[in-house]
Amino acid sequence: MKKIPVREAVGHVLCHDMTQIIPGTYKGPRFRKGHIVTAEDIPVLLSMGKEHLFVWEKGEGMLHEDEAATRLAALCRNEYMEASPAREGKIELRAAADGFFTVASDRLQAVNTVEDVMIATRHGNTPVRAGDKLCGTRCIPLVIPEETIRAAEQAAGSEPLMAIHPYRLRRAAVITTGSEVFHGRVEDAFTPVLVQKLASYGIEMIAHRTVDDDKAHIMEAIDAMRCTDAEMILCTGGMSVDPDDNTPGAIRDCGARIVTYGAPVLPGAMFLLGYFEDGTPVMGLPGCVMYAKATVFDLVLPRIAAGIAVERSDFVKMGEGGLCLGCGECRYPVCPFGK
Repeated sequence: MKKIPVREAVGHVLCHDMTQIIPGTYKGPRFRKGHIVTAEDIPVLLSMGKEHLFVWEKGEGMLHEDEAATRLAALCRNEYMEASPAREGKIELRAAADGFFTVASDRLQAVNTVEDVMIATRHGNTPVRAGDKLCGTRCIPLVIPEETIRAAEQAAGSEPLMAIHPYRLRRAAVITTGSEVFHGRVEDAFTPVLVQKLASYGIEMIAHRTVDDDKAHIMEAIDAMRCTDAEMILCTGGMSVDPDDNTPGAIRDCGARIVTYGAPVLPGAMFLLGYFEDGTPVMGLPGCVMYAKATVFDLVLPRIAAGIAVERSDFVKMGEGGLCLGCGECRYPVCPFGK
């Protein structure tokens, strides 16, 4: 850094905060470390009694921290994100739409191996709402060699490190199975829970049918729902390995390609996901979805709603973090479950 006259400081970068005192009105930092002095700042600085300033010498090939943060933020964002103004070398990104948030973990780690830069994100593979904070980027020093930022850009690759996939599936059909419900011996407590969970992602239940445990009747209901405008089909009940639990077999025999029957997640191990030839997802939901606040269904539904194809490998990855700890007061999704 060097000491220069205030009147020669335009375009230079301040090395420290500068406090302004207005008796009885204000006392605090008027200019922050890293601020680039403008012509409009000169009268203010003179009024603060500043005849000289300590500034950084920005040499050839060097970037100010705000310039570096701007370029780091550009590595992260897709079209559904909004950036804050650069401030003290930091920029935050927030969601501009509801959707499913993903992070390219390997490439993010590659960027963070570059010295003097950092990008911190929220967990990927989670639902977000418009306005949610997604990440923060920062250049560590006040000025940084441009070649360092180029190294970060090379590590990030050509695609954004993060993405928001807006929800686009809006219509669901629900099939409630169980002779006890079909014959009115037990009240259907499952469907109201599903309606509420679906609504949180803007999904409407447009068709509902209740059938007994007969496999042929379940298949008939599935075929009927495929003739509606539903973009996903949910079958509740009959998902265990008991001999009279016929829902998985009915889904399979209706022609669905089964991605998985069973998931390394508790609660929700007996979950089923399949796809029909036209791409319509069909899910078999175990009873835990009815009474547990957070299950495998809560991990899968936002992906399905965003139109993201879920494969067997995605379920395999859910094993780490897939154990609900059964806390006395459930705080999901602000907890380790599914992370």
